[in-house]
Amino acid sequence: MRLAGKVAIVTGGGSGFGEGIVKKFVEEGASVVLMDRDEAAAARVSGEAGDKVRPITGDVSTLESFAAAADLARSAFGGLDILVNNAGVAQPPLPLETMDEGLFDRIANVNMRSIYNGARAVVPHFKSIKSGAILN
Repeated sequence: MRLAGKVAIVTGGGSGFGEGIVKKFVEEGASVVLMDRDEAAAARVSGEAGDKVRPITGDVSTLESFAAAADLARSAFGGLDILVNNAGVAQPPLPLETMDEGLFDRIANVNMRSIYNGARAVVPHFKSIKSGAILN
């Protein structure tokens, strides 16, 4: 069990790669806070993965969601060691002049701002324990 005793936050853990990451981390001994915007998906994966997973509904484009996930990790599992920034959105290529600002903002917020917000939420804790890992 390579992750025994470790605590992780996995964004986008309610489906796809994120779901696989959550289940593999648990299999390897970690406790996981599963953050996803889809409450039902997060609950489903959490139920399947067992008592070492706590779901939380959140929006990766906000610092508040990451702070809530970090607080849950510490209160439920006694710490935080790993942040996996898995959540992302994809958009088929389209001409720049046809992309509206709202779509651009959504992609930028989920795929870029989330990395910044996640780091802001966990780096102070990681510095205080002189350890921690962020996987993007």
